Amino acid sequence: MRAPRATRHGLMSAALIALAFLSAGGCQTLPDNAMELPPDSLKLRQLQTRRVEGIDEKALLAASVGVLQDLGFNVDESETKLGVIVASKNRSAVDTADIATSIVTTAAIEILLTALLGDHYSGDGDINYDATQAIRISVVTRPALDSSGQPRQDAQVIRVTIQRQVWDDEGNLTHAESIEDPEVYQKFFDRLSKSIFLELQAN
Repeated sequence: MRAPRATRHGLMSAALIALAFLSAGGCQTLPDNAMELPPDSLKLRQLQTRRVEGIDEKALLAASVGVLQDLGFNVDESETKLGVIVASKNRSAVDTADIATSIVTTAAIEILLTALLGDHYSGDGDINYDATQAIRISVVTRPALDSSGQPRQDAQVIRVTIQRQVWDDEGNLTHAESIEDPEVYQKFFDRLSKSIFLELQAN
């Protein structure tokens, strides 16, 4: 009799844990702070943040919306008074290399489970792979401050954060991450500079 799907997935998870323990044999124990989340990186903030001169907040937000739309994003939220824009887009996450890796991993797990459980295990050889992903961008602006700490109308600070969520072919969330690639942010701000120029020309 074939085991229920949830049971098979549980067995496969257990096998992965067993493999991890076998691979870690002989390793030193983890330090006490190994599981602590690191503080927000100043370097990442610098990648995500720019100071823009010669533009008011409303025009900067309009230029940002233009960039997002050019990149294929849908604006989900726009609060001009708060200086916040949230946009997202869905796209395929299918990667043939990922599928090939899934096949190899699944085969290895099937062999391990068969060796451990013998006749008590009957796998179905399911292969899961990343199928869809959602990219989410948040844009937050605020007036820059002058030397006396007062907000300026003609200078703004903008911070852009990008996250990605990926689902497999069965609709399960496989991972979520913050994008930290400097090139991604640089390209966004390069496009924003051009959009700001056009926005100022139009006004």
